[in-house]
Amino acid sequence: MQGKFEMSMMEELTFFLGLQVNKMNDRTFISQTKYIRDLMKKFCMEEKTSVKIPMNTSVKMDINTEGKVIDQTRYRTLIRSLLYLTTSRPDITFVVGVCTRFQSAPEKSYMTVAKRILKYLKGCQKVGLWYPKEGGFKLAGYSDSDYVGCRVDRKSTSGTCQILGNRLVSWFSKKSNLIATSTSKAEYIVACTCCAQVLWMR
Repeated sequence: MQGKFEMSMMEELTFFLGLQVNKMNDRTFISQTKYIRDLMKKFCMEEKTSVKIPMNTSVKMDINTEGKVIDQTRYRTLIRSLLYLTTSRPDITFVVGVCTRFQSAPEKSYMTVAKRILKYLKGCQKVGLWYPKEGGFKLAGYSDSDYVGCRVDRKSTSGTCQILGNRLVSWFSKKSNLIATSTSKAEYIVACTCCAQVLWMR
């Protein structure tokens, strides 16, 4: 005699591991608004003034042995929280990646840069990713790279993103493992990485 199983109706997914999912008739919107609000409260940034960009373009993070050393645990906690936030916020991927390089001996100036990211997020908490049902399946990739952007080891930082139709489906920003000897070589290296990702996705 076979057993009979009853299946219960599950509610529509609206919240999953810090991601808010808003499903509409023609599109789905993914964001981390509540997660950002919780970060503001955790790091006492609720009353701070927001800024328009996550990193000042004139700032070049470097190893400064004369800087004031801060609590390593608190800095790492903030960076880990921001890393998780890049799940739905590609706009902070680059600057968060830069901040991760200085976790071994964080200084006050590094925390200032990291907290600026929170100030930026405060002004655009509801930003997220749109995934419309329509839009086709044409896959395109985009890439860019600076040249010897890291002042510590003179390596370049590159970034790529892949778009399926008009849906952003993959992105990253990281420091290169190689030292490029020219701007064109830095661009060539990241273009190869982008193409490899596109081919894998295809």
